[in-house]
Amino acid sequence: MSVAGFFHPKTASGRSSLVPAPPWYYSGDLLTVEYRTDPARVAELLPDPLRPAPDDPGAVALIWADWQSCSTGGEELLDPVLSQYREAFLVVRCVHEGQTYSRAAYIWVDKDFAVARGFHQGYPKKLGSIHQTRLHPYGPAPRLTEGARFGATLAAADRRLAELRVTLLEPSEHNGFVNAHPMAHHRWLPAIDRPDRLALDELISTSAAGFEGGTPWRARVDHFALFESPTEELSLLRPQEIIGAYYRQVGVEWNGGELLARDQTSVR
Repeated sequence: MSVAGFFHPKTASGRSSLVPAPPWYYSGDLLTVEYRTDPARVAELLPDPLRPAPDDPGAVALIWADWQSCSTGGEELLDPVLSQYREAFLVVRCVHEGQTYSRAAYIWVDKDFAVARGFHQGYPKKLGSIHQTRLHPYGPAPRLTEGARFGATLAAADRRLAELRVTLLEPSEHNGFVNAHPMAHHRWLPAIDRPDRLALDELISTSAAGFEGGTPWRARVDHFALFESPTEELSLLRPQEIIGAYYRQVGVEWNGGELLARDQTSVR
């Protein structure tokens, strides 16, 4: 009997698959802080053949996102446990064959289906606890207006890793520059018979197949801190200078990517 499903577990019906086949659609609120850190810390996160961006190599972005996601048809939106999740990710910039890319060096999510999608996309996803202030037109929650205040926190393995508080200032022409390029990620899988080698070793590029977004808002950073953890290394990318902060609501379609290179690091 054949089995079906885009991802494990595969069954006769395919209904138990952790994630459906792409395309995947996302609606989300993004809270971004861009800052400069030690460029050497960025460089040590980039495997061959990637190199740091020559202009402003220490610029990075920490981004919180509150998502609703679904496959074609949108059925997951009516069963919210299958669509809603939150994430936080640290983005650096890199260069491959003369082109600049963004790259998620660290990323935490709070749902298993988001982890599984990350395995397919090359995102290094781990489970975490992520929270951020939500917009609402009534009561004490902030509106999208000057003076609105937002906070965000990230924790993993029972330790707080980051916290951010900002105040909206004015509409902006952009949402920052660090996460403004196609993504360059690696898809890695150790071989079962030779754990020192990779059975899957691909450098890929992905970008949005479709995108729409509201007006970005520039924000003042009132508080930003990273914390040490015995199991995480985010705190090594300590801020030396704040570049800026932004809030934006977006809609994204993801539907595959491009193979840039294969078998570049077959021996680990």
